[in-house]
Amino acid sequence: MHFAFRAARVLALATLPLTLTACGSSDSSGSSKSAGHASSASPDDPNAGLLTGAQLKKALAPASFFASGFAVDPSGARDSGDTYTPPSTAPAAKPKCDRLGGTAWIDITGITGVSFAQNDYVSKNTSEDIGQEIDAYRGETAARVMEALEKAVTACTSFTDSQTHSKVKVTGRATPGLGDGAYTITLTDSAWENGTTLVAARVGTNVVSVMSTDGHDDGAATAKKLTKRIVTALKQTS
Repeated sequence: MHFAFRAARVLALATLPLTLTACGSSDSSGSSKSAGHASSASPDDPNAGLLTGAQLKKALAPASFFASGFAVDPSGARDSGDTYTPPSTAPAAKPKCDRLGGTAWIDITGITGVSFAQNDYVSKNTSEDIGQEIDAYRGETAARVMEALEKAVTACTSFTDSQTHSKVKVTGRATPGLGDGAYTITLTDSAWENGTTLVAARVGTNVVSVMSTDGHDDGAATAKKLTKRIVTALKQTS
């Protein structure tokens, strides 16, 4: 999974570029995934019925969804193709709170899926950032991801922004009406012009996660609209 810290719109400062972590590697500030071996077609296949990265990619919102001025960041477009990756089902003992400031923020749970697709759209005019991702999990793991996310946010009331070195306030709440359950996180910082909204929504064995700094409402309206778009697409795929 590609992981990049989003470029905050900082008061009285020039917007900083995204710091990218190369796919297939990880460090203390990010995470990554790379495609594994394709699953077999046997009845005992633990990935049977799960969408591949190539299928999940089709459920991501297309370029036409985004407002004029937004363009996809090629370096942030990743998916696991037609293969599956070995999962990690153990929640993080202690969440790394600053992961909430990155495009692959759902990894704060410490639970990884078996396939994924993601990309980011950035405004050339304002540097506002909108990220979208879908991860597929085995069995009941997707529900555990949502539970782990809520616990992580409860433990992470704040973290330090790596760009501005200022304190980011974190708040979260359950959000009705999106998929089989959803959770919204709001990040605010006095050094930013606008906050960030993160939304995670479960659709069966899949978890949608979006990030938005778009607009003047901490990115909330765009994040909710994008989540609804992806949730609807996944339901049509299932």
